[in-house]
Amino acid sequence: MERVHPEDRRNVEETVWAAVNEKRDWELECRLLLPRGVIKHIHDIGHCRVSESGGVEYIRTTMDITERKRAEEERERLRQALADLAHINRVSTMGELTASLAHEIKQPISAAMTDAKTCLRWLGRDQPDVEEAREAASRLVTDVTRASGIISRISSLFKKDVPLRELVDVGELIREMIALLHSEAARYSISIRSDIAKGLPKMLVDRVGLQQVLLNLMLNGIEAMKDMAARGKLSVTARQHSIRQLVIAVTDMGVGLKPGQAEQIFNAFVTSKPQGTGMGLAISRSIIESHGGRLWATPNAGPGATFQFTLPVEEAAHQVA
Repeated sequence: MERVHPEDRRNVEETVWAAVNEKRDWELECRLLLPRGVIKHIHDIGHCRVSESGGVEYIRTTMDITERKRAEEERERLRQALADLAHINRVSTMGELTASLAHEIKQPISAAMTDAKTCLRWLGRDQPDVEEAREAASRLVTDVTRASGIISRISSLFKKDVPLRELVDVGELIREMIALLHSEAARYSISIRSDIAKGLPKMLVDRVGLQQVLLNLMLNGIEAMKDMAARGKLSVTARQHSIRQLVIAVTDMGVGLKPGQAEQIFNAFVTSKPQGTGMGLAISRSIIESHGGRLWATPNAGPGATFQFTLPVEEAAHQVA
């Protein structure tokens, strides 16, 4: 007991003596403080054997789990580093989209202002037209709700919370991201089309992480087409590939991929953008892999490239069950 770390000693004593008094097994983890300040992590098990006369004997097993603990701490540090990088990437990306996002928010707010003035005008007549006023008020609610939704989606991408898994309608999430990037695409005469299969199961995912992946892939597609003379088109599709997999694809008609580039672009700090950090695709792949999926790129038969990722359906169903 003298070797038990002072911060763990009380818990160890209470656990062990409670087990001895109740003649039952114990199992605990604690730290040992060795000479020269060396700390070891141990997993300690005490198996109780009671004789016919009532005597108590313990068979005790102590396992050194220091390396396992260090590995867990290192994984946690790496996970936190990835989360920090992902947050920086989101903030940087949203900063680049400031003008487009401001326009996207301004539209419903301007419409709401017009609806409010219209409502007041109908109510201010000598004979108020309540029905027309009611319709204007209804449009006002719709426009304000739309603006609120846009602001909420933007706010979620700026948050630096610990990633949480929740049931998400992937089709609805795709439509939200298309709405968010509508103005940015329109700046370059690019249209965005979605083809989402009906009846897709809800997925247990990190909503913000999946938003970030879609944001990165869609912005890359826009970037690949923005300097083209012809009008560009970005397509986002979602299909259930099998009972076990959902496949989401983002296809552009841009400059495409050079030979051997399909895998290289997922390496950190590789970018074709003048102001790019080269982390977007690397972070996106890490996010998808953390969900048990896969992200890859392929050149199209015609112009452009397709980025696809999978999400495992069975994992979501299993965790919810």
